Amino acid sequence: MKPIAKFVSLACLAGALACAAAGSALAQQAPKPEALIKWRQSAFQVVAWNSGRIKSSLDGSYDKEQVVKAATVIAAIANSGLGGLFAPGTETGKGWHDTSVKAEVARNGARFAALGGDFAKESSELVRVASSGADAAAVKDQFGKLQHTCKSCHDDFRNAN
Repeated sequence: MKPIAKFVSLACLAGALACAAAGSALAQQAPKPEALIKWRQSAFQVVAWNSGRIKSSLDGSYDKEQVVKAATVIAAIANSGLGGLFAPGTETGKGWHDTSVKAEVARNGARFAALGGDFAKESSELVRVASSGADAAAVKDQFGKLQHTCKSCHDDFRNAN
């Protein structure tokens, strides 16, 4: 390789690395608490809507395809690392509406993380059960286990609205 070509290549590489480092530093800036609150409120609204779809199917004419779709959405959200949306400073404030998170989230992180793990596990299990072709009764049983994880977390970490 000619010396000038080598220099240009190294200069381009150095420039690309500098741009990547700068972009990475900007991407790592923490979002504002209001944004985190909005994101988690949105995520849980989607969970609630899909839970309603599942409940409606289980209470009416069971539709395996719709239950699998809704359960898959819930599992994707549950396994996405929701805990990061409960960063310090987000126990008060407003997203789309006032937050309902109790301050205990920050004080009892281990319990909160355990309940989040239960939510992820039971939602994934619901996808597995519903996809397996199990009857509506088995799906309803697993859906109940998932709902129990929601209630447990709400009881410990959510203010009544």
